[in-house]
Amino acid sequence: MPLVQDAAFDARMRQIRGTGRVNSRVAVAVEWSEAGHNLRAEGYTVDIGPKGCLAVVPQGFTVGQRLRLVNLINQISCEAVLVWRGHEGRKGWELGLELQEPPLDFWGLDF
Repeated sequence: MPLVQDAAFDARMRQIRGTGRVNSRVAVAVEWSEAGHNLRAEGYTVDIGPKGCLAVVPQGFTVGQRLRLVNLINQISCEAVLVWRGHEGRKGWELGLELQEPPLDFWGLDF
């Protein structure tokens, strides 16, 4: 039975991601509003794809929270939704971010 669950999980993740990801460390910032203040935390990606990324940021968020992701290399920003939060490590939280209508050149790569 565990193999079926693993296969189902993999299928769901492929559907969410849409396409493969590329291991790439890109400096990013995550911006959000809280109590009338605009806040920002900087981190980096572990992998990227046309629809999202796995990032490490020194700030924990709630799954479903809407954020703004800024690519610090090219200064392009995009709305994002936190779809997964992993473990907190030495450098911050692992965050799975789904980009909302990203510009084609958001990562500066052709996918």
